[in-house]
Amino acid sequence: MELTEFCDRLDEELRTEDWASLDASANGLQVGPAEADVERVAFCTDGVEETFHMAAEWDADAMVVHHGISWGGIERVTGRHYGRIAPLVENDVALYVSHLPLDGHPDLGNAAGVADLLDLANRAPFGEVGPEHAGQQGRLPEPQSAEELCKTLEVELSTGGQPVQVLDFGPDELEHVAIVTGDGSDYIDEAAARGVDAVVMGEGKQKTYHEAQEAGLTVVLAGHYATETFGVRNLQSWVEEWDEDLETTFFDVPTGL
Repeated sequence: MELTEFCDRLDEELRTEDWASLDASANGLQVGPAEADVERVAFCTDGVEETFHMAAEWDADAMVVHHGISWGGIERVTGRHYGRIAPLVENDVALYVSHLPLDGHPDLGNAAGVADLLDLANRAPFGEVGPEHAGQQGRLPEPQSAEELCKTLEVELSTGGQPVQVLDFGPDELEHVAIVTGDGSDYIDEAAARGVDAVVMGEGKQKTYHEAQEAGLTVVLAGHYATETFGVRNLQSWVEEWDEDLETTFFDVPTGL
């Protein structure tokens, strides 16, 4: 498959252009030649020197990641930045990135993956980013405690052995849950306005504790990395359906954060 076709298919499904003015990440093809063929594709959450070397050693033609290398422009490629990019260029590995478009995809996205894990019903968009949404909300199959919710996430997520933290300021029995993967600290007010019982996010900030307490919300901090492996894994499965000759792999490199 040609690299241009590979990227075009991803861009169309993820609606990359619709997010262009909303996301600091330069989504789409970030590193790659004008013309190339793609037969082997590596998927991972973080596009960093470690995973770039892993892709080169696996002899990948392309990588698909959630966190890329361009966040508002690259002025110089020197020092650490050069060391990060060099494995891609030296080994002809193209880099495709999808940040917020992959967070918010209603079926393949990170929030959708967490919602699937929790078996949420009556789903609706959550986490406003301009006219788009980066998360989802829905209803648990049956009410459960914050402890039970955390236990489910700890068992199923790639947390690097770290515990799932909880700010338990909501009702004793949780039913309505909102999800924003990664940093969800800016969505407490929206969650309160939506009337949910709990927000599952990757990480929060100092203000999150007090805002959750004042809003009477339970906040589950399940890990930035841990909540953002679903999208690239789902993309891997989706891409595998395109062409039986395409080979794929997934690199799980948990940070514990």
